[in-house]
Amino acid sequence: MLSTELQARQKAAVAAGIGTRGIYAERAENAELWDVNGKRYIDFAAGIAVNNTGHRHPKVMEAVRQQAEQFTHTCFHVAPYESYVRLAERLNAIVPTGAENRTMLVTTGAEAVENSVKIARAYTQRPGIIAFSGAFHGRTMLGMALTGKVNPYKKNFGPFPSEIFHAPFPNPFLGISVDDAIAGLESLFASDIDPQRIAAFIVEPVQGEGGFNVAPAEFLIRLREIADQHGILLICDEIQSGMARTGKMFGIEHSGVRPDLVTMAKGIAGGFPLSAVTGRAEVMNAAHTGGLGGTYAGNPLATAAANAVLDVIEEENLCARAAMIGERVTSRLRAIAQRQGMERLGDVRGLGAMIAFELVTDRASKNAAPQLTNRIVAEAEERGLILLACGTRANVVRLLPPLTIEEQTLGEALDILEASIEAAFSAVEV
Repeated sequence: MLSTELQARQKAAVAAGIGTRGIYAERAENAELWDVNGKRYIDFAAGIAVNNTGHRHPKVMEAVRQQAEQFTHTCFHVAPYESYVRLAERLNAIVPTGAENRTMLVTTGAEAVENSVKIARAYTQRPGIIAFSGAFHGRTMLGMALTGKVNPYKKNFGPFPSEIFHAPFPNPFLGISVDDAIAGLESLFASDIDPQRIAAFIVEPVQGEGGFNVAPAEFLIRLREIADQHGILLICDEIQSGMARTGKMFGIEHSGVRPDLVTMAKGIAGGFPLSAVTGRAEVMNAAHTGGLGGTYAGNPLATAAANAVLDVIEEENLCARAAMIGERVTSRLRAIAQRQGMERLGDVRGLGAMIAFELVTDRASKNAAPQLTNRIVAEAEERGLILLACGTRANVVRLLPPLTIEEQTLGEALDILEASIEAAFSAVEV
């Protein structure tokens, strides 16, 4: 079956609001994907940072196979099972709160975020939540309220839940310093909400949809200090930055800051739907019995996969592998940016194997170049490399190779990326 046939069927059957690409997957292995036309792609999207351990890692697939032979669903509330408990024990041990932890499992990143807010409100008995400009925290109503990017996520979907506020996020490339961000937060305290009414800050150590903006360690340290001063909890959204993606298990570890709660999803279960909230025991236990959970929360197949993913991360040293991939990719991009004629490649940034580059009309004005961004993504796709765009100005290309990618495949992908950038720069006048 050709992709053109599937496109026609999709148009007739699937809601128009669901945005997709023209790549219809037939099979995938590690960092490679083949579509229904038989075309091979190198996957630098990894299911949006889901397949950190690659497509169909053998250990993950074997764990799921074994679990499927036992049972696929009982509902943890009805008949709990050991794999959920074991995963909770392991997450409790690695999430860096500096305290005794507890964990709950759910299904999606948005669910993890919503439950972290529920728990924070239950513990503090306060309603307010402060998120940050450029943030992405999900597509549910609360997730959209927390998200700091209007198009396409919030457009036409309001009104949103109340008592949600946004402060500036540091962005050195656009001239927003840590001092500027903290001043914006203090302005919120003065003009919009008393800090004694704030339950939590929620922050991404590396923003995802916002453009892979890395939170400076100084910013996170000062945010922690302000939180402690006012009795506010610090929620770290590690849904895209977690599970070894940044060169450490969690992005927050680069700063040394201790969060109170951490949300996880995406890379936690190697492609199976699972998410988690892990945090300080006294905070996590604040919700009353029966107040947390869900029918599919902590599905047995997904928990089996997640336990295998943690094994793979440790056994294959994927944190170190992520750091190596990040160094190789950023070095290549910075070398390209230094070449004559490449001035529209405005910034290269990231942490570990969570890497992005921002496209501008010129480095002086730093005006966004979304048309050029889209052309690079299209050129790469034509050459067999899957890329994703992001950023509040729609002018950032993000790179999320599986951490298990083979050296030869990584090199091939970087050659395609360079050729795609060159072709797009030649084709698009800005």
